[in-house]
Amino acid sequence: MYGLIKFLLFFFSAERAHQFTMFTLKVLFKIPGGPWLIKTLTGIKNNSAPVEFAGLQFTNMVGLAAGFDKDAKYIDVLAALGFGYIEIGTLTPKPQSGNPRPRLFRLVKDEALINRMGFNNEGADAALFRLKKVKSNIIVGGNIGKNKTTPNELAYKDYEYCFNKLYGYVDYFVVNVSSPNTPGLRELQEKPALIKILKHLQHQRDLLISKGERSKPIFLKIAPDLTDEQLDDIIELSLQIKLDGLVATNTTVERSGLITEQSILDKIGNGGLSGKPLKNRSNEIVQYLYERLGNKVPVIGVGGIHSASDAQEKIDCGARAIQIYTGFIYSGPGLIKRILKQVKPV
Repeated sequence: MYGLIKFLLFFFSAERAHQFTMFTLKVLFKIPGGPWLIKTLTGIKNNSAPVEFAGLQFTNMVGLAAGFDKDAKYIDVLAALGFGYIEIGTLTPKPQSGNPRPRLFRLVKDEALINRMGFNNEGADAALFRLKKVKSNIIVGGNIGKNKTTPNELAYKDYEYCFNKLYGYVDYFVVNVSSPNTPGLRELQEKPALIKILKHLQHQRDLLISKGERSKPIFLKIAPDLTDEQLDDIIELSLQIKLDGLVATNTTVERSGLITEQSILDKIGNGGLSGKPLKNRSNEIVQYLYERLGNKVPVIGVGGIHSASDAQEKIDCGARAIQIYTGFIYSGPGLIKRILKQVKPV
């Protein structure tokens, strides 16, 4: 059935198809019996693969990666599809429109996407308004970033704003310094800049805990384009400041090995590549991290998961949980069921 739906949706631009799909699901969800119908058709009836790490208990290992529900508009609908957790964002302090359209492109032959969205979102305050209305009992992560106009030396203030604003309404945070679509953002992956941001957020957390709030894990999302030396710096940093976890990986700027014609890639231009072509590099990084960190710093694996076997590879490489995005678009909601039915946690 999803094959026919995808066939029809792919006649529209990628961004418009996404908006139409989520609008339709949200309308269906509000109709009497709609939530039951969605759960019956695509949801997960049993907690077939519960996982626990970083002080969190997930109903299952399959999460929705950031970027799909940037503004926390669809959490209840997406929870009905069977996800074990949902990551909203990337959110910035001030609303921003992102880069000009078109900015999201399908590479159908490669089962991939290229995006240069540019942290388009309605801002942390708008997301907070919606988070207060969420009814589903599901783990929600807040992926946070900086506004495009904020200089890197003041980036920590943007992360602080989002962190404090969302703290009471999300279960964990992901610091995003690895998107290729905000100029200069990836410079914040260098060790001195990272320490400044992460230790500042840890200090903010300590202040909130002293006021009676419970502790919320802080994860770091990293790029797949890092060198081994840069990865070693992140490993050292993670142990030094006792980071709660890593998310590996974001999209890549690499274009080698694609089936899509070069003329099409040239026409699309810049952006982060996700989907099947990212799988092997993402696996390499997850394994590299696990071999050096073990269970001291858990890793969420994301990138190129289009089947249950892809998910199993991530788990075998050392991921404690996984996230899907592009695979969800190409394979449909049934991918969640297949993963939970076939994948065996290590």
